[in-house]
Amino acid sequence: MGHIRLGKYNRLTVVKKVDFGLYLDGEDDGNILLPSRYVPAGCDVGDVLEVFIYLDNEERLVATTEKPYVQVGEFACLEVAWTNRYGAFLNWGLMKDLFVPFSEQRGKMEKGKRYVVYVYVDDESYRIVASAHISRFLSKSASGYEPNEEVDVLVWQRTDLGFKVIIDNRFGGLLYHNEIFQPIEVGMSLKAYVKQVREDGKIDLTLQKQGMQKVGDFSEILLQYIKEHGGFVSLTDKTDPETIYRIFSVSKKTFKKALGDLYKKRLVVLEDSGIRLASE
Repeated sequence: MGHIRLGKYNRLTVVKKVDFGLYLDGEDDGNILLPSRYVPAGCDVGDVLEVFIYLDNEERLVATTEKPYVQVGEFACLEVAWTNRYGAFLNWGLMKDLFVPFSEQRGKMEKGKRYVVYVYVDDESYRIVASAHISRFLSKSASGYEPNEEVDVLVWQRTDLGFKVIIDNRFGGLLYHNEIFQPIEVGMSLKAYVKQVREDGKIDLTLQKQGMQKVGDFSEILLQYIKEHGGFVSLTDKTDPETIYRIFSVSKKTFKKALGDLYKKRLVVLEDSGIRLASE
């Protein structure tokens, strides 16, 4: 199939103008229609456009300048627009919805609910489909990650241990319940930090950077925060972890270390009701 990447962005040249749109050069795949409603103003023959290529209702290649929420080869959390006896159809930001056959669902998908799926081209039908069988599409061995490296994650499943996440659209990882200090739900996209790559190739993650360097940084932030709040804040080492996380996005441990740090340097005074800036 030529060089057209189905379900992805392609840069194609305009070869012909017609009443109902433009034809783009799909090389081995022949000319591909970009319907009028997607044609950018002032576009002419010879121009190169970046378009997303998918199939219309007749299974013909068609181009759009709309941006889908996900491309082939990526994971995303999408909402079910409708279902029928063949499967579910997800809203992925394009006119034609994305199909999930029953065989690719984990439990029957319901209209209005959101699910994490992987998008791929089905070899037999040459259609773009999505699957909720996430583990099948994750790379098995994650190498090359350093401890504390920042990664993008998509939360895909809650388990007894914590939340399974997809790292950088490729690998499986885990955030442990006892290390999460913020509300998390399936479908959220977050920044996380690599804690360790385990023997089995799986990756343990945390939402906070590890180690001393964080405390050094955070002491400064805490000091600045107290100054900005008139030299007194009603936080103590008894304040619950959720509150601390909500304000500073750090764990209580980091907060207590930083507080100890400022106290040792005699920059703050600890009172029963809070922390006061030490008088100059």
